Amino acid sequence: MDNFSKEKVEEYRKAAEQGDALAQSKLGFMYHTGEEVPQDYAEAVKWYRKAAEQGETFAQYNLGGMYYNGEGVPQDYAEAAKWYRKAAEQGLAEAQYGLGFMYYNGEGVPQDYAGAVKWYRKAAEQGHAQAQHNLGTMYRDGNGVPEDSAEALKWYRMAAEQGEALAQYMLGLMYANGEGVPEDYAEALKWYRMAAWQGHAQAQNKLGRMYLEGTGVPESRVNACAWYGASVASGGDDVKAFAMISSELPPSQLKIAQAMELEILTAGLKLARG
Repeated sequence: MDNFSKEKVEEYRKAAEQGDALAQSKLGFMYHTGEEVPQDYAEAVKWYRKAAEQGETFAQYNLGGMYYNGEGVPQDYAEAAKWYRKAAEQGLAEAQYGLGFMYYNGEGVPQDYAGAVKWYRKAAEQGHAQAQHNLGTMYRDGNGVPEDSAEALKWYRMAAEQGEALAQYMLGLMYANGEGVPEDYAEALKWYRMAAWQGHAQAQNKLGRMYLEGTGVPESRVNACAWYGASVASGGDDVKAFAMISSELPPSQLKIAQAMELEILTAGLKLARG
């Protein structure tokens, strides 16, 4: 740590010790992430708690996360829900999403799909992409709300347009199946492709099948092999289809498919690393 960094840390510490909630929250974050100080979850909890008890929203959310993950404190979903709620009630979208997730799974609170929908919606309306995706799924499955494909499509699209791979995949699936929209393989292909380039294994598998069967695209076993291979490498389980296509391709075409697969996987890795 250079002198400038030391001075900055000491300024935060001095202000935090004098009761400044923002400085306490920032110091907690620094200990949480190891930014400018050695990572220390117990110290992070200490400073987050001081700030959270003064009503500092991000500290409440981050303290909830420490309890959720058992970092610096024993894992305690009830305490996590308590602090997420405090931040959520102040309008923090990340906390609203987290509380919705806990209601959906019954973690620290009784399972309550209507409660999950309530908090997902609050976060989704603020543009939280994961909440938008999850709210779409609630409408698609009819959990906590009446089943409504058009509403599911609406929320999936909002999340997909923000780059949320799960939502892009689900949007592709709905177009492929004609759920809430006329069946449209070109649109399905578009959204599957967006998710697949981000490393979504199921979307990669769907693309492999579309190329294998010539659904919405010209049939291409080379492309099918590349996408099936990428899917398996990304954690997909359709090993049998990949092995079958790979064994049927001439060596020259297999080499092209392998180069394409490597390009797909490299692109996904770059996106994952930011």
